[in-house]
Amino acid sequence: MQKQIPVFEQWPFKVPSFAKEVAKIEALTENLKQAKDEKEAYAIVKKRIKLSDKLSNEATHIEVLYSLDTTNKKYEKAMNKMNEGMPLIQNADVNFQKALLSSPYRPYLEKKLGSFLFKMYDYNLRSFDERIVEEAVEENRLSMQYGALIASIKVEFRGQTYNLPQMGKFLQDKDRETRKEASKAYYEAMSAKEEEIENIYDQLVKLRDKMAKKLGFENYVALGYLRMGRYDYTPEDVKFYRDEIARVVTPIAGKLLKEQFKRTAIKDPHIYDMSVVFKDGNPTPKGTTQEKIETAQGMYDEMSKETSECFRFMAEHHVLDLEARAGKQSGGYMTYFPIYGTPFIFSNFNGTSGDVDVLTHEFGHSFQGFMGKDIKIPEYRTGTMDAAEIDSMSMEFFAHPYMDRFFDNAEKYRYMHLADAISFLPYGVTVDEFQEWVYSHPNATPDERDQKWCELEEKYTPYKREVYKDCEFLAKGHRWLVQGHIFSSPFYYIDYTLAQVMAFQFFNLDRKNHELAWKKYVKICKMGGKYPFRELVTKDGMKDPFLPGVLEKSVKPLLKVLKSYQID
Repeated sequence: MQKQIPVFEQWPFKVPSFAKEVAKIEALTENLKQAKDEKEAYAIVKKRIKLSDKLSNEATHIEVLYSLDTTNKKYEKAMNKMNEGMPLIQNADVNFQKALLSSPYRPYLEKKLGSFLFKMYDYNLRSFDERIVEEAVEENRLSMQYGALIASIKVEFRGQTYNLPQMGKFLQDKDRETRKEASKAYYEAMSAKEEEIENIYDQLVKLRDKMAKKLGFENYVALGYLRMGRYDYTPEDVKFYRDEIARVVTPIAGKLLKEQFKRTAIKDPHIYDMSVVFKDGNPTPKGTTQEKIETAQGMYDEMSKETSECFRFMAEHHVLDLEARAGKQSGGYMTYFPIYGTPFIFSNFNGTSGDVDVLTHEFGHSFQGFMGKDIKIPEYRTGTMDAAEIDSMSMEFFAHPYMDRFFDNAEKYRYMHLADAISFLPYGVTVDEFQEWVYSHPNATPDERDQKWCELEEKYTPYKREVYKDCEFLAKGHRWLVQGHIFSSPFYYIDYTLAQVMAFQFFNLDRKNHELAWKKYVKICKMGGKYPFRELVTKDGMKDPFLPGVLEKSVKPLLKVLKSYQID
């Protein structure tokens, strides 16, 4: 049974005393070094886990509240304290992990905790120490500055003021003139902040390069892989995978876009035409936000006992904040509160099909968190960074059979969602290769970075370059400025593409054998982060995306599925 907790609004707000928390960790570190036997050492590790969960709960609460209202001075002040304090916690944790790795009782502890945890700690030790605490504080500050800047951008459109997520419905309007005007207003607002955003990024790049060099790395690429926990693949594996996407998927995505323009009867396509898939407009979900929540509840009630329990708990405890509004950060995320044993979903509904995408996506994360809540070791509770997106992106496809509840024309949604998922892959690896180049060339100018982005678009998404003609912002190579992961989570984006390929495998299997596909999905959710990406995939009986031929075998069957949809 899920423990009794109050609704989100009633949770106590507390800013940790980081000095006291550091002192507690340091005391546990000394206790671990002085432990008289293996059982005492294990008891100390369990105390650290309990302390970690408490701090994580408080820190996550602050992060969520600030993301809900970046204009709130109390939350901003708390976030600033967090940005200064968390690197100190991280440094104290590194010292605890050093003591654990060198403990004379390590064989016993590895047996109790699992050897993968020790590999994680080894990566942590190589990627962080006290020499870069000052830089880590500044990195947090700059990432927060970027998020607040993007959230603060106001778009003036037809006499009203909107933030960036709220403009989504106008950018997808079936009326071409509306889209044209909305696109102009959107990119003019972005252009006004262009120099400021590029300056933040320039500081982040040079700061991360400095961190890498202090730790003895040639540049941030190797450090970035360590920080992201790339445990069982290398930049060479990623390059092969990116090249496979260029070879296999780029031509398919280009063909899909040509068919889209033919379908919508647009002979001279511009950037504002890319988001409209059907001549009579994109399918839009029915109902208010509350009605969408109720529809989702019905879907998850029917999907499985576990999904029903999870979604009902979240709705009842108000851990779904879904609508776009002024001052709220952009994007969507799921996070987890270990003390309460509950996920939390943040998104920016704007009346488009993206509302359903983000709800099913973030619920996939939530479902995994819910299934893993009884895992005692925090590092194992959720998947590694590269595996976690499997849960979310696969859930989007498990929701396909229920889309008639959300849309009047569900076939059009299914087509659009699947076509977008295929076309996402070339964009995802554009982001990844761009970041690899940037951190290999940390002294590149903003113009050189923009030029590289344009070059990579020519390689992976040349069909996009053709429609940028009257949008200077995109033509100059500025699309990456609105991709938050590039600023706050360097090297994260390849994870989405790997998970997308895995989601395609689940989708293909689901169409043949739903029971087997769901069984494998639940299994991978329950495994959480107990194994690195490639081992996790193999243990679940799925195919490793890095192996030759796997990408093609995962994508090619989808073309027949697209043709099967009744979209005329």
